[in-house]
Amino acid sequence: MIQETQKIDLPLCSRGMIAVLGAQFFSALADNALLFGALALLKIRHYPDWSAPLLQEFFVAAYILLAPFAGPLADALPKGRVMLIANGLKLSGALAMCLGINPFLSYGLVGVGAASYSPAKYGILSELTSSGRLVKANGLMEASTIAAILIGALAGGSLADWSVAWTLTLVALCYALAALTNLLVPKLPAAHPMHQLSCRAILSEFFQVVRTLFRTADTRFSITGTSLFWGAGSTMRFLLVAWVPVALGIANNRMPAYLNAVVAIGIVAGAGLAARFVTLDKINRALPSGVMIGLAVCLLARTTHLNSAMAVMLLIGGCGGFFVVPLNALLQERGHKSVGAGHAISVQNLGENMSMLLMIGAYTLALRAGASVCSIAAGFGLFLALAISALWRHRIHHVRRAMSLEAEAVRGG
Repeated sequence: MIQETQKIDLPLCSRGMIAVLGAQFFSALADNALLFGALALLKIRHYPDWSAPLLQEFFVAAYILLAPFAGPLADALPKGRVMLIANGLKLSGALAMCLGINPFLSYGLVGVGAASYSPAKYGILSELTSSGRLVKANGLMEASTIAAILIGALAGGSLADWSVAWTLTLVALCYALAALTNLLVPKLPAAHPMHQLSCRAILSEFFQVVRTLFRTADTRFSITGTSLFWGAGSTMRFLLVAWVPVALGIANNRMPAYLNAVVAIGIVAGAGLAARFVTLDKINRALPSGVMIGLAVCLLARTTHLNSAMAVMLLIGGCGGFFVVPLNALLQERGHKSVGAGHAISVQNLGENMSMLLMIGAYTLALRAGASVCSIAAGFGLFLALAISALWRHRIHHVRRAMSLEAEAVRGG
């Protein structure tokens, strides 16, 4: 389905790779600071508590609506330029919020930029480096992202307690730095030039890509696993905002941000361990850590002391990094060979954001129905552990079946 494209094999410390990682760092830092700034903005404007998750629904809706178009865009143009355009859209959304435009609509515009950015930032890795370095490149990308989450969460949460306006100004500055850094990304040929510009043709191609990816066991497995992870991660952010005052008795904006930062530290460690111990042919090693994420969330529901909460959040982050990095690498490698990495990641984004929409929606409904936040956390953790256990069981069944078929073919030959 995809033509063979020019691919270079840059060292992980090359200027091109550093530019990609740097742009991702500034963009992700702004994303995370903006979330806490936007949540603080809702507080000072006296929006109801259940409206905070609704903010994320506007962001997620952009991903879902643009899923058929983001992948083709990422593959039809040099990915570094797509990243530049996307950061420009994020900057516009942040400036709109600074100027007092409706925060939900402004955050939705940032979501449009993020939806365009994601297929390009991950897809470019499979074009800049070899498959043998791809898990390590993803580890660096995740480390850059998590370092940005760490700093962005701390800066956003702390500044929001002092001045929402300055928080939003910092966010706009970081998006501008990300766009400037994108100018240093190598300009590679388009991976999959777009020959038809009609909406009908793009949608038809997208659904064909979806069918191709879900007929392939590895890509279906990767998309399902990362969708569960990111749906859970987004829900946890809002769960923490409500859980911290109830369980720990701390009502400021900083503490949920600090706990998110602890998760970020854990993900960096988990991503590093994944780069060391997991390869694409040993991908099943990542699955037990996914189950542990859910069990750790169940443990968090019964935690009432800050130090214990930080330890549990560190565990959640470590398991998360070890789980998601290899699955991302698997999708990029298989997707690059079949439908194009940008197309593959746009389908992944659709799955992840549908998961976010459903999980955050269920969380919002539970809050509105009056369920206690600790009960929601326990139920959420149990669901996640069972879902990833089912994925693990299915994966093992598939691998055993494939080995059995291969053995029968050898005997028959």
